[in-house]
Amino acid sequence: MRLRVVDKQWQQGQRMVIYGAVFLIMTLLILYSSNSSADLYSPFKVNEFRHAVKHTNLKKWAGKEGYAPVYGNKSMSLHCRQCALVTSSSHMLGTHAGDEIDRTECVIRMNDAPTSGYESDVGNRTSVRVVAHSSVFRVVRKPAEFLNRSESHAIIFWGPSTKIGRDAKGTLYRLIQRVSMTYSNLSFFFISPGKMQRFDTLFQKETGRDRKKSQSWLSTGWFTMVIAIEMCDNIKVYGMVPPNHCGKRPQPKRMPYHYYKPRGPDECVTYLQNERGRRGSHHRFITEKQVFARWAKQYNISYSHPTW
Repeated sequence: MRLRVVDKQWQQGQRMVIYGAVFLIMTLLILYSSNSSADLYSPFKVNEFRHAVKHTNLKKWAGKEGYAPVYGNKSMSLHCRQCALVTSSSHMLGTHAGDEIDRTECVIRMNDAPTSGYESDVGNRTSVRVVAHSSVFRVVRKPAEFLNRSESHAIIFWGPSTKIGRDAKGTLYRLIQRVSMTYSNLSFFFISPGKMQRFDTLFQKETGRDRKKSQSWLSTGWFTMVIAIEMCDNIKVYGMVPPNHCGKRPQPKRMPYHYYKPRGPDECVTYLQNERGRRGSHHRFITEKQVFARWAKQYNISYSHPTW
């Protein structure tokens, strides 16, 4: 009988230890969550690294030699007084900004963002399209949308030289080369390996973070913004949210990441997951937007839909 009492007391004590451990873990999780919500961007908060940030004059940094023609001997010589940089954000839907965009001297778009069916909101003209190596197949699969256009324009491909460089000789490189020979009305360029490295260096100078060590992938938006600054005197960016957008209270309503993928991932979920990501490489969208906000004052950049 006494053994039973002792055994029962031992079991009760064991349960108390387990309950206590669970309580402690839950408390720590709540505190962690609270701290995370209070400082959403602390992992890559640019302001924390002011001592390491060195601002670059992108007008002097620019160089046409960084754009290598895919076929022939064309040069990247486009210069525009006014540019519309149209993002792929679903914030463009319902803006009726299409006519305004099409009236702009030069219109810059990204990856496989279409205009067909969305003309009233995003316009129809394209002067330059900046395409990541991961989007090449999606662009080529729809020649009527992206290649068979009467207006002559440039397509700039970016990516690691192992994927799209001349020395790669892989499927992706051969596909780009074949397309550039077929559609002679367009000008196709690669961002050279040397300039790709300069983009990495620029990221480190402007954020205080080494791109590779911080496991960061530069976004197409990063490349497009820099290219726009190089070629445009004035830039109006459509659809890009400010860096603090996803940290607002109450939280912003759900918005698809792309205007042409209504069932795609949520914009803020995508931004926050990438900003906080530690395993594997991630786009640092919010960090990049913090830099873009600073560049706005230097390079005549304004933001519309939303305005900031």
